[in-house]
Amino acid sequence: MRPPAAPLRRKLIAGGCTLLLLPLVPGLARAATIVAVRTWPADEYTRVTLEMDTELKAEHFTLDSPHRLVVDIEGVQLSTAINDLVSKIRPNDPYISAVRVGQNRPNVVRLVFDLKQDVAPQVFTLKPIGEYKYRLVLDLYPKIAQDPLMALLKDTENDPLAGILESLAQGGPSEAPIPSVEGQKLPPTARKPPEGAPPPPPRTAPGPRPGRPILVALDPGHGGEDPGAIGKRGTREKDIVLQIALRLKKLIDAQPGMRAYLTRDRDYFVPLNVRVQKARRVQADLFISIHADAWIKPTARGSSVWALSQHGATSSAARWLAKKENDADLIGGVNLGAHNAQVAKVLLDLSTGAQINDSIRVGTQVLKEIGKINKLHKNRIERAGFAVLKAPDIPSILIETAFISNPQEEQLLRTPAHQQRIAHAVLSGIQDYFSAHPALARRG
Repeated sequence: MRPPAAPLRRKLIAGGCTLLLLPLVPGLARAATIVAVRTWPADEYTRVTLEMDTELKAEHFTLDSPHRLVVDIEGVQLSTAINDLVSKIRPNDPYISAVRVGQNRPNVVRLVFDLKQDVAPQVFTLKPIGEYKYRLVLDLYPKIAQDPLMALLKDTENDPLAGILESLAQGGPSEAPIPSVEGQKLPPTARKPPEGAPPPPPRTAPGPRPGRPILVALDPGHGGEDPGAIGKRGTREKDIVLQIALRLKKLIDAQPGMRAYLTRDRDYFVPLNVRVQKARRVQADLFISIHADAWIKPTARGSSVWALSQHGATSSAARWLAKKENDADLIGGVNLGAHNAQVAKVLLDLSTGAQINDSIRVGTQVLKEIGKINKLHKNRIERAGFAVLKAPDIPSILIETAFISNPQEEQLLRTPAHQQRIAHAVLSGIQDYFSAHPALARRG
């Protein structure tokens, strides 16, 4: 029988620490085997994942002076795999400076993370899914979460548009001239009603506010624990779409009066609802989620562009694809215990007819341009219930750049030249849309 945990808890509480006890797994007898250890450092948070062949119990607490995170894992012994965690901590990790591993007591391994700053950790377990076995996940968030808009400001240092974005962050007006697209002036938005007057009814706003660039949110799909589709040569969707998004961002940022924002700029996992929240927080005028399709038969090929459907998918294949993409949270790993209510709220179908109509318009322009550089899977916009397209006030499309499961298209996706062609095609579609439809669908 293991000694009672009460004295340990009293000691931790007296020291001002926090403690989380994950549910005990009945019948846990033999020592579990750690099959893999992975780390995913990012500015927003660092994730450490321990994959094992059986579910485990873990306790964690934090210590100050200096900041440390202590995790006790019951039911394991020291092994090569868990010792490998020490070498996986990277010098540029914004949260972890080092980690120490030891056998704290029989059948309990202790991990001590030396931290670079105070963190708000989340520790949770995930059931087996796909290629993964049981996972113990340690998410190290900063005590004060990073604001996407401030990240955008940081990205625009030494940029003439930085002042515009800073004004937006502070909620104030800007006196800068109205940006133009392809030489066309964009109309200013309507004035605010007098103080005390009732707000106007929801309507389609006439366009970006004066003095701010057109802001395009680029969303490279998957990331971190979620590789997305994997081609025959081992090409991972998450890597390809990030490269395309980075190239597209560079092209957009080079256009006068336009700027791009990435929902992720490195290899880490972003939950679907957070991707939508980020785009809304920076008040994006357009949201583009970038993916690479896969199918059970390697002969399937071609690019496609998708908009949201409020009334069911356009085909059984569309339903299958939407489910696959919406399952990204299960594979990437979301702490439903902490965020279940929030996730459920955000993923409600909040989209409006105006948003969907504008999504179809911009999607049509993008599809036409992509059709010039690659075969199209369908010659029209397809629709399905993608969770990531459910921002109620931002035209949103999802691009399946090609079938990574098709050997020929996988090879194309791997080449920088084809990635650049895709980025150019998407930019051309965006520019065509804003030239033909300068009035954006934005709620008041």
